[in-house]
Amino acid sequence: MAGLHFELVSPSRLLFSGDVASVTIPGTEGEMGIFPGHSPILSTLKPGVVTVYKDGGSTDRIFVNGGMVEVNPSGLTLLAEVAIPMAELNAEALARQIKDAEDDVADAKSDEARRKANEALEHLKAMKSVT
Repeated sequence: MAGLHFELVSPSRLLFSGDVASVTIPGTEGEMGIFPGHSPILSTLKPGVVTVYKDGGSTDRIFVNGGMVEVNPSGLTLLAEVAIPMAELNAEALARQIKDAEDDVADAKSDEARRKANEALEHLKAMKSVT
């Protein structure tokens, strides 16, 4: 059986492009396993980890926060608002960033500044929950 062509793109970079055995994604309706020949779908993502299963058994794990996924006859495309390889996530650095974000929420002078600070804080907490 032919492999599954998979591309994972974030606003800042292309994180993965190639043929894989399968991919597990955190869809908003639940975790989904995508294999070659999967039926076409379009879904939004929840914060979580995308696991890429390569031919030969190795895996890549990438944290995503927000975005969408499309499966069509040419493969699987995942467009993530934020995508960070799990190997790049550092628990101590995240803890410092969360503390700084909590300070930013407390120091916010306007509703808009508070909303943005809260959004950043929630994003950091979602990353911490998967490390």
